[in-house]
Amino acid sequence: MEERQPTGIEQLLEKASSYIKEADLTRIREAYDYAEAAHQGQTRKSGEPYILHPLAVADILVNMQMDATTVIVGLLHDVVEDTNVTTQDLEAKFGKTCAELVDGLTKLEKIRFKSKEEQQNENYRKMFVAMAQDIRVILIKLADRLHNMRTLKHQSEEAQRRISEETLEIFCPIAHRLGMAAIRWEMEDISLRYLNPQQYYRIVNLMQKKRAERERHIEEVMDKIREKLTEMGIDADISGRPKHIYSIYKKMVSRNKQFNEIYDLLAIRIIVENVKDCYATLGIIHTLWKPMPGRFKDYIAMPKPNMYQSLHTTVIGPKGEPTEVQIRTLEMHRTSEFGIAAHWAYKESKDGSSQAANIGTFEEKMTFFREILELQQEAKDAAEFMESLRMDFFTDLVYVFTPKGEVIELPSGSVPLDFAYRIHTEIGNRTIGSKVNGRIVPLDHKLHTGDIVEILTSKHSYGPSQDWLKIAQSSHARSKIKQWFKKEKREENVEKGREAIEREVKRLGFDPQDVLSEDKLLEAAKKFNFNDVEDMLSAIGFSGITAAQIVTRLTEKQRKENEEAAQLQLTNEVRELKPASAAHKRPRSTQGVRVKGVDNLLVRFARCCNPVPGDDIIGYITRGRGVSVHRSDCPNVVVSDENGDDANRVIEVEWIAAAEANYSVDIEITGHDRRGLLNEVLQAVSESKTNMSAVSGRSDKNKVAMIHMTILIRNTEHLQSVVEKIKRVRDVYSVQRIMQ
Repeated sequence: MEERQPTGIEQLLEKASSYIKEADLTRIREAYDYAEAAHQGQTRKSGEPYILHPLAVADILVNMQMDATTVIVGLLHDVVEDTNVTTQDLEAKFGKTCAELVDGLTKLEKIRFKSKEEQQNENYRKMFVAMAQDIRVILIKLADRLHNMRTLKHQSEEAQRRISEETLEIFCPIAHRLGMAAIRWEMEDISLRYLNPQQYYRIVNLMQKKRAERERHIEEVMDKIREKLTEMGIDADISGRPKHIYSIYKKMVSRNKQFNEIYDLLAIRIIVENVKDCYATLGIIHTLWKPMPGRFKDYIAMPKPNMYQSLHTTVIGPKGEPTEVQIRTLEMHRTSEFGIAAHWAYKESKDGSSQAANIGTFEEKMTFFREILELQQEAKDAAEFMESLRMDFFTDLVYVFTPKGEVIELPSGSVPLDFAYRIHTEIGNRTIGSKVNGRIVPLDHKLHTGDIVEILTSKHSYGPSQDWLKIAQSSHARSKIKQWFKKEKREENVEKGREAIEREVKRLGFDPQDVLSEDKLLEAAKKFNFNDVEDMLSAIGFSGITAAQIVTRLTEKQRKENEEAAQLQLTNEVRELKPASAAHKRPRSTQGVRVKGVDNLLVRFARCCNPVPGDDIIGYITRGRGVSVHRSDCPNVVVSDENGDDANRVIEVEWIAAAEANYSVDIEITGHDRRGLLNEVLQAVSESKTNMSAVSGRSDKNKVAMIHMTILIRNTEHLQSVVEKIKRVRDVYSVQRIMQ
């Protein structure tokens, strides 16, 4: 934990030469000389030359065997923030990539903010967005933060606490998500040292007292394992691994244990050549000592989402003491120490060959970076962005399985809805129920590590309900649900705006076809600073601007040129509407459907799918019962290529205006079974002025209520309106139209 002896540039280059080619070593030296000149005269809190800090950051990156560009940026990461050097200067000297990486690490010091907290949140947002675009940003930042923690003793007491809290809250969880255990553990221990020195030094002293006794025990166990592995011809590197101080502290606090109740202060780590030897070694250990039930974990067959792999087992060792053993290959060990840095896609070997084979695994495992960009786009400000980030990425995690055995990582407290949206947005939007470990559960069921989760969907689902925003626990799921409502509301507002503008045009006596051409609408939209026509119509729909303002602009030229002509046009429009109204009153077909090309055919609606105006429909000529009208997606309309007769029976049909006709539609509502749910659903239907012809309901042992209802509606717009009212009822999970 002590401050380490600084590495000189010569030592750094010598260390880097083991994996970086000569030409890139020259670039690293140039970056050092450039940074040293830029920081000339600057010192750190310790009084040492400032250049020692970027040099130490570069040394940490070389220890992780990062590529030359990353090491160069490690040396240059503070020059824009702390000197007169600009990103343009860096781009000219070291290239665009280096300049962009440095910019991603540079704080927003020159912009005015309302508060220190707002500035900090904006700095974080900038860093995380840059990190999502190039992971090297956060790797350099972690190296920077680690060295700052190592030299924290030179800061004031207030700064020590603030920086330690920030490290535990932000940077340690990031290191954990990236699988960088060595950096995470060191930062956690240093943070505890400054946040709770009493407990930190108490644990250190207690560990020292028991150290000799524990080391004798571990040596005895390692000797026995080494002897058996040699007999079996397995080469292995066996060592003792002390548990880091912060993890002991967390275990004492979270499990309310005393120090003498914690047995895994030292673990045995065995590194072998290949996976086959891992399992062979496990078998040998289990023949030497009895394994403790429930303490075996196979992270090789089922790696953690941060790519960690190892076999963990705890056995009752000599003298009856529990002893933890970890077994892994050398490659797995490197991944456990340096995480994502060990799989970095940009890394090149000394001979220049790229390790591009890792890119697929890298991208597959690190999908949460894309989610960070989505959060950035959805958040209205930096504070909301950071809150969402803390909720989804800096909390404890649960690991659940898909039915196919894939591991899905979710924030602690997640429910099936969070799982559904993590799989795919469309899966989430079409969710109607869920199963956990084979049994149906409500959508607000809390998931636990190891659960097998299956999402039940329907293409006839009407999408999320407002209640889902309260049920979903992850910001990712809530963001997707809000996107759905935003899109739906936008379409609704666009339609409202279009209707409002048409009404206003007609009210003023203009012909909508003349006034509302696409060119004129686009011109008006630009004059009112809208991106496109739909944005303008949407603004009218939610009353951001009035239809009268737009129409005044649209008709301005015509009114100026000839007011009398406009009045005449209004008069003509009124006259034209009268015969149209008369035509509107003519008797219409009570069936509401016309068979194309054929008159006087008996038409009936199929009960299996209950089509209504607005649905895509298809006709099927039955034997002796006329034409049966189905929805186009009805599975009961089977057209077989092998049976020409079936194909000839399919006929085109179309909707025609029907006089206030009502159509039966079957819908199914699922929700949390509670007192009054059915009454509230019936009231919602009643408020929409919709008649019902049948209602039935049931619930299961998991408190999931299912209500089946047949309602009489006019068209799909009417149906959508009813569905939206039902979905606003508290505790309703989903509403879907069903087929019989």
